[in-house]
Amino acid sequence: MKLVLVTDAWQPQVNGVVTTLVELVKELSLAGHSVEVIHPGMFQTKPCPGYAGIDLAVKPKNQLQKILKSIEFDAIHLATEGPLGWAARSICHKNKWCYTTAYHTRFPEILKAALKLPLWVGYAIFKHFHRHSAGVMVPTIGVLNLLSKQGFKNLKPWTHGVDVNLFDYSHEPADYLPLAHLKRPLAIFVGRVSYEKNIETFLKMPFEGTKVVCGVGPLEADLKKRYAGITWLGLLPRPELAQVYSTADVFVFPSRHETFGLVMLEAMACGTPVAAFPVDGPQEVLLNHQTGVIKGGVLCDDLAIATQSALKIPRNLARERAMEFSWEKSSTSFIENLVAAKTNAW
Repeated sequence: MKLVLVTDAWQPQVNGVVTTLVELVKELSLAGHSVEVIHPGMFQTKPCPGYAGIDLAVKPKNQLQKILKSIEFDAIHLATEGPLGWAARSICHKNKWCYTTAYHTRFPEILKAALKLPLWVGYAIFKHFHRHSAGVMVPTIGVLNLLSKQGFKNLKPWTHGVDVNLFDYSHEPADYLPLAHLKRPLAIFVGRVSYEKNIETFLKMPFEGTKVVCGVGPLEADLKKRYAGITWLGLLPRPELAQVYSTADVFVFPSRHETFGLVMLEAMACGTPVAAFPVDGPQEVLLNHQTGVIKGGVLCDDLAIATQSALKIPRNLARERAMEFSWEKSSTSFIENLVAAKTNAW
């Protein structure tokens, strides 16, 4: 099968959506499929307002149309709701091509936090984007139910995976020289230092140890000024990030509006238990919906209590839960959700 993947999120950006798509393309290629990735690097770009490090295509429709007309493909997937996603959506409608989409990020909540845009306006915009999609892929049942209540149609589950080889298991917190001098226990946060991550809840919660932040983002400068005693590591290469996960005693995930939370799986694969709120993303990662058992971490409405309790979780249980997710399974689910772009395409 020849797939066209249109995405506003791609390397060199660093975030969970990019990681998911890169791993997806890798698995699809291993399975014998051909994937043409259309990304901002192929167009003139400008920085996304308020989000340093994320460049968006500028008026890409004409160039994108030429690219799509020049290649043969069986299916087309619009991964994001940015300029490329909207342009591809318009082109698909014009050519009567069927397509699928994905809901990776709860942008209405981000727009409310960053721009004070009412939630109903945000959801109306994104419902319009996805309204003609033959399959809107969502990473958790909770998000599926949320979008269903908002009137989204053709919703399809599509969970994610983790690279258990890169994020290797450590049966006890490993040694990592840049953090060796810090007082234990070490509680770490990995992710964009941004509005939707609710990171300030982590920074201000009581904790008898050291808090470590790995990531960059629009709130970074302000938070560094206001919170003393936090160790900031910035952006790290993924192999070094694996070392940070392994050296931590607990991984704290403060977001209340995450569609999944891939970083939790990465930490758990290294054996580091997770502390989080009992909301959609963490529930999908930690909770076995068949048995009702939480494994590899603690969910609690009080993040400080969750963090202290997670310190007592055996590291092998975190690893065992992470092993239940794989990119191979994720890519198979993705393929099953696709539709033929043109009649009898495959």
